[in-house]
Amino acid sequence: MNFRPLYDRILVKRVESEARSAGGLIIPDSAKEKPLEATVIAVGNGRRLPDGTTRAVDLNVGDRVLFGKYSGDEVKLDGTEHIILRESDVLAVIED
Repeated sequence: MNFRPLYDRILVKRVESEARSAGGLIIPDSAKEKPLEATVIAVGNGRRLPDGTTRAVDLNVGDRVLFGKYSGDEVKLDGTEHIILRESDVLAVIED
């Protein structure tokens, strides 16, 4: 797949959530909330500033990030659900 987001947008794929609760109960798909954690798949060139220069995006491909519940646009690429977010929609980077 050749995909490059424009400007300060990033393409992310949600991380699969745990199918069991802390008590060991299996949670059905209909009761699960979508996870707010994702892996960065592709990154745009950066935000265009008023003076014409471009500020690079601080995220890299492969970063694990947290994003807001209602942020981004869901798209399906090659049969897989992805989300296109702006860099400002990312709340945090998860480091190992």
